[in-house]
Amino acid sequence: MLFGLFSLILQIIPGLTIIWLAALVYGLVTGFNWVNLVFFLIITTLMVFGNFVDEILMGTRAHKSGASWLTIIAAMLAGVWGSLQFPPFGGLIAALLVLFTLETLRLKEWRKALKSTKEMALGCSYAFFARFGIGIAMILLWVVWVRLAK
Repeated sequence: MLFGLFSLILQIIPGLTIIWLAALVYGLVTGFNWVNLVFFLIITTLMVFGNFVDEILMGTRAHKSGASWLTIIAAMLAGVWGSLQFPPFGGLIAALLVLFTLETLRLKEWRKALKSTKEMALGCSYAFFARFGIGIAMILLWVVWVRLAK
């Protein structure tokens, strides 16, 4: 779980999923009763939400600054591609470049496009702290789960 939390800093591998997998393995080894299942379902919900928090925070910040949803979706797709091709920061760079380029073409004004790009980058920094907090919450829930299982 600590490895998963640390990997959230590097963004090379999905840290929340690693934390979730550790909780799953623990549950499979120790067995699931109704209490364990409740804790595991809460941890699962946090993992799913945490894996989408980037898109939510980055997209909404960019949209509030004037970027179109179509451009944001294209930037997010470029981000997924960039993450797969050039980890750890290729996804962020690709998303920001695509957003800036498409918004410049759409608006014909690079300063407005730059504002949306800055907002998307700011949303990414907020998302990092959100994911890290979610990772800590998942680990703390697991600790409570282990303590109650004794």
